[in-house]
Amino acid sequence: MITVAEALAQVLPLAPRPEVETVPLRQARGRVLAQAVSARLTQPPFAASAMDGYAVATAEVAPGDAFHVIGEAAAGHPYHGTLGPGQAVRIFTGGEVPPGGKRVIIQEDVQRDGDQITLHGPLDTGPHIRPAGGDFAQGTHVSAPRSLDPAHIALLAAMGHSTLPVARRPEIALLMTGDELRAPDAIPGPGEIIGSNGYGLAALFEAQGAIARLLPIARDTPESLDLALDLAQGADVLVTIGGASVGDHDLVATTLRKAGAKMAFHGIRMRPGKPLMAGRLKDMSVIGLPGNPVSSFVCSILFVLPMIRRALGLSTEMPELRLRLTNDLGPNGPRQHYMRAKMDGDGGVLVADNQDSSLLSVLARSDALVIRPPKDAAKAAGDTVRVLPLP
Repeated sequence: MITVAEALAQVLPLAPRPEVETVPLRQARGRVLAQAVSARLTQPPFAASAMDGYAVATAEVAPGDAFHVIGEAAAGHPYHGTLGPGQAVRIFTGGEVPPGGKRVIIQEDVQRDGDQITLHGPLDTGPHIRPAGGDFAQGTHVSAPRSLDPAHIALLAAMGHSTLPVARRPEIALLMTGDELRAPDAIPGPGEIIGSNGYGLAALFEAQGAIARLLPIARDTPESLDLALDLAQGADVLVTIGGASVGDHDLVATTLRKAGAKMAFHGIRMRPGKPLMAGRLKDMSVIGLPGNPVSSFVCSILFVLPMIRRALGLSTEMPELRLRLTNDLGPNGPRQHYMRAKMDGDGGVLVADNQDSSLLSVLARSDALVIRPPKDAAKAAGDTVRVLPLP
């Protein structure tokens, strides 16, 4: 068996190569910008009023000053003229400040009588003018790669982009295997359980930017597994769930090898997730996950998510924290252990009492994994440990 670091070094080269595609702006949220783009426009393209009021040609005003109103400027309807001394233009928020305008007097500080306004105090400080290019100028770059959130979508729309170059989303086919598995809407018979892992992992992969394709559950027969491999064709990555151990009914590794797969490794010194395997089947990468729910989830976070991020052109580094234990831990065994835990928001982390790799309820209550190196000594509450936040 190999270490976690050695396994990751062999898994990352199996990730699909980053590719670029162009999508409409409305389909870009959550995608990864693959190439830097530049603003085609300046925002705002003109000096604009930030308030409703009156534009005047002087920055210095005092209570009692009077101005003659010569026109009006609203958003999309500029005043076609120049402001001179003693003149004012009625202006609304977003309206273009006429040439010569130095300040906008808010309407609350103005008393109007026909075409005459008089200022009364105390006056607002102003100037309430948004300069041309105050947000961004033509040619301003938005760097890549970056995940596009709603704020970036708005920014890029304002910059004049209706389509964007984004990283192609890798397609992952998920295959749950096992005679005991049934669909969530089925009533399990004797010895049967609901096959839940694929649904959770599909949600995990999609949240990270991949396309997840959940295949029909495969029986523990070579014929069923062969059919599943045919159905997986076209995916970038095949993730099998279950059947990765060495029991008489664990046929996944054998079936993959008979189909021509070249496996990089099978078995890793980690807990949970010892039977993990990885390799390549023709043009498709293969990750074989253990069947226990927590094992498959932890292995997916450590190995499949970095593959997705590499395919999207993003960093594959896993951000870790250093937090204080809030409970005691005994010594660790010979495998690196990823223990489900809950962060308290105040620099502490509580490790769950029960680390059985079949317990989804414990996983659902956790938001982090505490990382224990092989043969790590016992830890006391207050000791600092490495923590991997769950996505």
